[in-house]
Order: sequence, then C-alpha cells, then structure tokens
Amino acid sequence: MAYGGFRELASLNYVMSSVKSLLKHKPRVVTVDLLEALGRFLAEDVTAHINIPPYNRSVVDGYAVRSIDTFGASLSNPVILRVKAFIRVGESPEIEIGPGEAVEVSTGARLPRGADAVLMYEKTRRLGDIIEVLEPVPPYGNVSKIGEDIREGEVVLRRGMRLMPWDIAVLASLGLKTVNVYEVRVAVASIGSELVELDNIQDIREVLDKNLVVNSNKYSMIAQLRSSGFTPHYIGIIPDNIDEIASRLREAIAEYDAVLTMGGASVGKVDYTIEAVRRLNPEILIHGVHMRPGRANSIAVIKGKPVFMLSGFPVASIVGFEALVKPILLYMVNGNDDPKPKIKGILTRRVNTPINVRSYVRVRVYRKNDGIYVEPLALTGSGVLSTLVRGNGILIVPEDREGYDEGDIVEVTLLREVFEG
Repeated sequence: MAYGGFRELASLNYVMSSVKSLLKHKPRVVTVDLLEALGRFLAEDVTAHINIPPYNRSVVDGYAVRSIDTFGASLSNPVILRVKAFIRVGESPEIEIGPGEAVEVSTGARLPRGADAVLMYEKTRRLGDIIEVLEPVPPYGNVSKIGEDIREGEVVLRRGMRLMPWDIAVLASLGLKTVNVYEVRVAVASIGSELVELDNIQDIREVLDKNLVVNSNKYSMIAQLRSSGFTPHYIGIIPDNIDEIASRLREAIAEYDAVLTMGGASVGKVDYTIEAVRRLNPEILIHGVHMRPGRANSIAVIKGKPVFMLSGFPVASIVGFEALVKPILLYMVNGNDDPKPKIKGILTRRVNTPINVRSYVRVRVYRKNDGIYVEPLALTGSGVLSTLVRGNGILIVPEDREGYDEGDIVEVTLLREVFEG
C-alpha cells in the first residue's frame, strides 16, 4: 500500500500517472436512443456499412449530361443537347442518357445512367426540349460522387469520442437508431456536520446566524459532472464521523464507478475523509496536491476505482474537478476533454505564485482601446466563489514559474465571453 503524506504534496503529473496505472474498473456500456446519446462517450468504434451518398448526385440545379458532349462549347459556338426527362430529389427512374442527350435534375437528385456531370442552368439556354450549352463541364463537375462523404467500411466515429449534435446526425444518416455509450456513474457526497441542504432551509439568515453552511458545493459538482458527460448520483451529507464516512464510502464504491466527496480532507487536526479512506485499504492514497487553490484535494484508488476527495472550499473543489476528476474519468472511457477557447492578453498587474505549484488564477479578460487585457481577481482564497462569476477566465501558471510580471502577454482559458471595457 502506498501513501502520499500531506507534508510531501504530490505533483499533478505524479497523481495522473500513479492513479491511472491502478485503475482496473471499466464503466458499464449501455445502449441508448440517438437523442439520448448527446454528450455521452462512445463505447465502440462506429464503422459505416453503406456509402454516403449511396449514388452519384447533383450538387446544383441544372442538367445531367455526358461531359464529353460539352467539350468545345462556347457562347459563339454552343453545343445542342436534347432534354429527355426531369429527375427530382428522391426519384430514381430508369433513365439512361446517350450521346446528345440531357436530363434536367434538381439539387440532390440522383444522376441517370450514362451521365457524369451536371451543367448549371446559368451555363445553358433553354429552347423548348433542347438546351444550348454555353460552357463545357469537366467529368464529375457539380457532382457529389458515391461514398464521397462516407465510404463503406470507414471508421466514422471512434470509441471514447464525446457525441456532438453533428455526430448524432451522422449516426442517423447511417440508419442507426441506437448507439452504445459508456455510463459513468459517480457517487457524490458532501462531508461536514455544519452543512445544511438548500431544500431544508426556510430562512437563509437563520442558517448563517447558527454558523451553518449551505451545501452549495453539491450544485456546482453535480453540474460539472453532467456538463462533462458523466452521471452524478448524489448520496447526501455525511457528518464528521470517521466510522460513518467509511461505511457510506464502502457502499458507494461497491455500487458506482467512482466516488467524489467534498470537505473533510483539509490540513486540520482531524481529516475525517482521509482517515475513513485509509480504513478501506486503498491501493494508493495521495493526500494533497501541488496546486493552488486546492492543495487539500486528494485522491485514492480502491478496488480499481477512483475516490476523489476534494476541498470543501468552493473554488478549490471546482478547480480540483477540472485538474483531477475530469482527466481521470475521461481516462476511464478513453475520452478527451472538450477543447476550451483560449485568448492572449496583457496582464494588468503582477501575479506572484509559489514555485513547484501549479496555480489557477481567476482573471477578468476585457477589451479596451482595441487591446485585450487580463486582470487578476484573487490570488489567494479558495472560497471566494464570486470571483468565478465576476471573472471570465483562468490563468494557469505552471510549476516552473513564480508568476508573471505586469505587462506580460499571457494566455488565458476563457470561461465566458470577453468583457467590454
């Protein structure tokens, strides 16, 4: 059994490599309807069993022709072709064109046999049942060829991809009504005798007067899990009792794919969650990480499943989710994080951060006089949740830097749009 003591904080790189090597559990695979699959992670490769388009089709309104019949056509010397039929989208009449013939087609219509190109209306003059071709068209001009979009046998979507709306459309175009996805069930528990559920509050002032705390972390964590494609299962508040915490966590580990707690993992005299997890014989327990805010964030592996122990301070737990929880859960489904928009701007004042600690600085990014500026909002305080609301970005300072100077050009991960002024 390996332990990481709090006096020797672990680097994020060490945490990732150590924990991943011990994860043996795989979330279950479920079959869901297409519209229920949005935002979920594919559990298998999807291979096309048909061609799309399934036939050569027109990409313009005009006339299907044999391209060779149009060679040499010009305004002064047009080529004459006879129009023998009209094909609309969805029709597949048994028509074949020969030399000197054309078939009128609409956009998306199937090309008749013998045709290998489509003339746009603008390149012709219609005279009854004949057209004058005013400009040649090359072979397969204005034609979407069979399999041009998706070819039979091609791997269209790969295991671990998070399904986006356009992915759902591709699956539907292949005729698939259901798809196999991972269901990552995460048990979420709040630790602390001082916590009160929002549903049980009649007057928020009475709660605060009693030095109790609204369990707001529950909402941010469940929202983060859902928005990231995972399935949270809230199991309630657990009081500061090591025996009860251990018992509840043991049950959760048996039932769910991962367990996430908030609170009870601090640097105080009694770290209730940490002590409870120790009783469950973890394969590894890392207590404390080189990150700011959130050095109390911790992680264990028990029976091949991850157990995340995040700080009870709001911002520290939110940052801990992004830095610890999400990467591990994504690893379990062979997934990748959604790309996040980034922007570069001028730092408005110096940011001091400790060396060998990855720091997540809340910032306000704004546009002024055609320039982009980055204003640090809070350099300390993992419980100042309002800075994430007033701000719109996170500046990540790597472990090998002691901050940035005023005037430096820094890159920021945007949480919402750039502010004006």
